[in-house]
Amino acid sequence: MMYNKNVSPVLKWAGGKTQLLGKLTSMMPTEEIITYCEPFLGGVAMLFSIQPGVAYVNDINMGLMNVYNVIKHFPEALIAELSSYENTAEFYYKIRGLDRDAKEFTALSAVEQAARFIYLNKTCFNGLYRENRQGQFNVSYGKYKNPDFVNAEGIRAVSQYFNASNIYFTSMDFSEVLRTLPAGSFVYLDPPYDPVSETANFTGYTRYGFTKDDHIRLKQCCDELTARGIKFMLSNSNTDFIRQLYTGYFITEVSARRAINCNGNGRGGVTELVIRNYCMNYFIKQN
Repeated sequence: MMYNKNVSPVLKWAGGKTQLLGKLTSMMPTEEIITYCEPFLGGVAMLFSIQPGVAYVNDINMGLMNVYNVIKHFPEALIAELSSYENTAEFYYKIRGLDRDAKEFTALSAVEQAARFIYLNKTCFNGLYRENRQGQFNVSYGKYKNPDFVNAEGIRAVSQYFNASNIYFTSMDFSEVLRTLPAGSFVYLDPPYDPVSETANFTGYTRYGFTKDDHIRLKQCCDELTARGIKFMLSNSNTDFIRQLYTGYFITEVSARRAINCNGNGRGGVTELVIRNYCMNYFIKQN
């Protein structure tokens, strides 16, 4: 399939991998990837960077996955809906408040829900997607002069890629996605990161959060992938917990920058870990 350079993320996303794409793709397997899987899809930077012909993509955030389904099937309706929105505080809080009434929110069409998601993402403070325990979006208005929440060219390019490929969208627990992957797949895992401190604990992409027990479950899934001969690459924080959890796997440190943080002083250089069950042509064997 021909690579489309216009395919790029249409959302801001905490922990997005755009800045690290060069480093991450250089550590991918050297053989051609026939089937790609990304159980924590987020901002889609990796998928769009390699543009595989067959991919299983998933995120527990149902609103996020609805955005991608709508972009695939109804790009022009989505563009038209977004074009009717206003960049004002009054309009922002009106749109944000739609999920305070479950009956009113469920009455919205898939296109209207997707447009709301993109609009809030592009106009909220610092581009941070966050839900409270009731599943309500709770970030304040960002006061940006010209936020690009329509991005018609980007939406059309992404829709074209989705329709030219076999992309399977799901919204379920990561373990369910990984359990049925075919042999020969390659998996990129970008879960909510283990917090580097008590004040840096942000896992609010959905109401469910992501705990240390979830990280342990994910590691067990990685062991199962390895036992099945499926290669994986995983990104996470450079913490003692993650290092110890993945003892025995190949661990590489990479430098990154935080682009989204509720505290401006919290943005800057950090070290992350890239964990793999392969290194060049060597694959870890499970005992």
